[in-house]
Amino acid sequence: MMKYTGLNELREAYLSFFESKGHLRLPSFSLVPQNDKSLLLINAGMAPLKPYFTGQEIPPRKRVTTCQKCIRTGDIDNVGKDGRHATFFEMLGNFSFGDYFKHEALAWSWEFLTEVVGMDPDRLYPSVYLEDDEAFRIWNEEIGVPAERIYRFGKEDNFWEHGAGPCGPCSEIYYDRGERFGCGKPDCQPGCDCDRFVEIWNNVFTQFEGDGEGGYTELAQKNIDTGMGLERLAVACQDVDSIFDIDTIRAIRDKVCEISGKTYHADAKDDISIRIITEHARSITFMASDGILPSNEGRGYVMRRLLRRAARHGRLLGIDHPFLTDVAAVVVECSGDAYPELVEKREYINKVLSSEEAKFYATLDSGLNILGGYMDDMKAAGETVLSGERSFKLYDTYGFPTDLTAEILAEQGFTFDEKAFHEAMEEQRMRARGAREKTTYMGADETVYNRLDAALSTEFDGYTDLSCDTARILALTDEEEVREDVPAGTKVTVFTDITPFYATMGGQVGDIGTIITETGKVNVTATERILGTKTGHVGMVTEGYVEVGQKANMQVNQENRLRTARNHTATHLLQKALQNVLGSHVQQAGSEVTADHLRFDFTHFQAMTQKELEQVENEVNHEILAALPVHTDITTLEEARKHGAMALFGEKYGSSVRMVSMGDYSVELCGGTHLSNTAQAGVFKIISESSVAAGVRRIEAVTGEKALQYFRRQENLLAQIGKLLKVGADKAPAQVREVLAQVKELSRELESMKAKQAAGEADAILKNVREIGGVKVLASYQPSLDAEGLRRMGDTLKEKLGNAVILLAGGTDKLVFVAMATDDAVKKGAHAGNLVRSAARVAGGNGGGRPNMAQAGGKDVSKVQEALSAALAEAESQIH
Repeated sequence: MMKYTGLNELREAYLSFFESKGHLRLPSFSLVPQNDKSLLLINAGMAPLKPYFTGQEIPPRKRVTTCQKCIRTGDIDNVGKDGRHATFFEMLGNFSFGDYFKHEALAWSWEFLTEVVGMDPDRLYPSVYLEDDEAFRIWNEEIGVPAERIYRFGKEDNFWEHGAGPCGPCSEIYYDRGERFGCGKPDCQPGCDCDRFVEIWNNVFTQFEGDGEGGYTELAQKNIDTGMGLERLAVACQDVDSIFDIDTIRAIRDKVCEISGKTYHADAKDDISIRIITEHARSITFMASDGILPSNEGRGYVMRRLLRRAARHGRLLGIDHPFLTDVAAVVVECSGDAYPELVEKREYINKVLSSEEAKFYATLDSGLNILGGYMDDMKAAGETVLSGERSFKLYDTYGFPTDLTAEILAEQGFTFDEKAFHEAMEEQRMRARGAREKTTYMGADETVYNRLDAALSTEFDGYTDLSCDTARILALTDEEEVREDVPAGTKVTVFTDITPFYATMGGQVGDIGTIITETGKVNVTATERILGTKTGHVGMVTEGYVEVGQKANMQVNQENRLRTARNHTATHLLQKALQNVLGSHVQQAGSEVTADHLRFDFTHFQAMTQKELEQVENEVNHEILAALPVHTDITTLEEARKHGAMALFGEKYGSSVRMVSMGDYSVELCGGTHLSNTAQAGVFKIISESSVAAGVRRIEAVTGEKALQYFRRQENLLAQIGKLLKVGADKAPAQVREVLAQVKELSRELESMKAKQAAGEADAILKNVREIGGVKVLASYQPSLDAEGLRRMGDTLKEKLGNAVILLAGGTDKLVFVAMATDDAVKKGAHAGNLVRSAARVAGGNGGGRPNMAQAGGKDVSKVQEALSAALAEAESQIH
């Protein structure tokens, strides 16, 4: 009899069980990988723990347990077609970093499943790697599983490796769901492709170092990496057909059915759409909670694709209004206790999803219009296959689903070039992988720092003291190797046991200063956090030499630290002011704090108005003038959240956190350096507000002396403008308005003269008119005219000629072609788009347009007459 069945119950039972076995429970890491370029998204429980497995970083404990949120994108197109595939899932894991190994790992997995969860031991079947006799003996002799129920599988199934790096055999546990889920074949057993025997637990024994070419050496530190899909475990415990039937996901599925008015299992086609929306809603809600925004590349492209796929299937179910935030609310309700960021970011999640959904519906409607235009062109050209370029543009640029493109084309007897489409799709996928470089197992480039002792660490003691004379040099490197000593004139990175230098973290640029030993001096130009807890002081040995083991007198540049602190404190005030003025959906999406300026990226979905910018700037300056005390407290993450402290997307917080409060106005979790009072910032001035990505805005600002310098520059500019206009600075704006009015009037007069000139030139070229099939046709080259001038002349000629086709070329450096056809001419077969296309091809260009009006470009001016002749020939073939 199962003791636990609910998904949330199973998660808590698992984590509590391994806590009882001495494991440290860590919260799930963000879906956004940190310092790992090999992944777009976290796709396994062990992925964020790679530094602990390799020994590059020291884990907080040798035994760790997590429930990690994961996303895998390889099967996106298969999601919904059955109940097996999903993009988002939760991965339960227990990990040993050089502590316990096979005996404990296998015994505990059996104990949890049979004694804690209450699974029938007779329905559990372990598997081991073909050559792993040790694991077989543990299952058989220590745990007591009969030999005939232990399966040996080969390398493909039971050996984990990922290129070069740590690897090893696996031992999986299969659960027999019963004959009703089976294929009915007499040889159906664990490993069969049917749904009867489902793998629910995988113990990976990382005991080898692989060279990537089939060679293995024994690891001195052997590790355990366990993975168990929480949803898959819940399917077995709840005895349901698929993940879409377990309690938490069923609640989401039911919401989709409620909104659409559909009944699950009533129609197979509807069921696919229901499953797609249900599954993708989980993914995009969790992605949004970790700060991922829809975009056209990288992980943002994954999110956009999932969201638009869900929205599209909403339309297929007959949902004619935005609905994804309603579905996301159920995701938050079902998972918010385990993942508090879902609750904390609820409003932000809704803003992201609703904004992108609205964009998609707008592009869906415009896509229909664009596809209609494409089909008009195809009919006019006698074509039946839409080009791969155009079909992919509909999909990629306008978010128009390919299946809808195919369906609408089929209604008109058309198809699209699938081969060319998929070639364009592959190019896009390569671009999406651009942020996921194939480097090492760690997903980061190897540097000289990788050769340092993993146990080396630096204690930061510089929040209040900017100098230290008790530090000792633990390690030195130049740009290529670890050194015992480094002479003058050499670039060096100095590692000490203690430092007052703040290392670049959380957007704040590190300190600069000097390090002096009894034999030398280092000018520190950057301070970096390296491989976990190491602080590297990067600079140049300017005098003598420095060597490992020496005492070091360390001095931070006080003026640089103060200016940086002004900007960092102002950044906290800025974020709070933005939330007050724009809404609580505003979240930090990136920052850079230096001694010279601050740059703050934040989530917002439209440009700020001048009034909003003034409100934010005034509010920040108000809090500076209020002279708010700045306090820091070390507390727990839970306690900080009770105080309303803002946390950063993707930031990894430990058991204790540093909470920075500015009066009652702002409370944030922050490890950076700050002022002791907001008044020390002096003044705050916004320099610019701009867009950096879809849904992300950027403010750049200055404080203190830099703000005063900015004001002086603005005063000088205004004085110079006044001098040029020969008025005082206070009267300069009025004088500029007067000058602009004069320029506008002169421009109007110039346009009027051009129109008269065009009319005169039009009369002059009418003698070149010829007639084809009762339609007057005119082609002419006017070198002095641009596109606007050509259109103006074309309109004049149409009025004079009546039933006509007109093709004009202009330009001297490069060509512009403009073609026009009256309604009567179009009825006789004329097509302006095809005319300019034929001309442009001859001149090395391209373009096109509607039957009655089109424009194109050409590169080779020498071929203008040949291009016009080609267009005339095209006109003769069109008109009938």
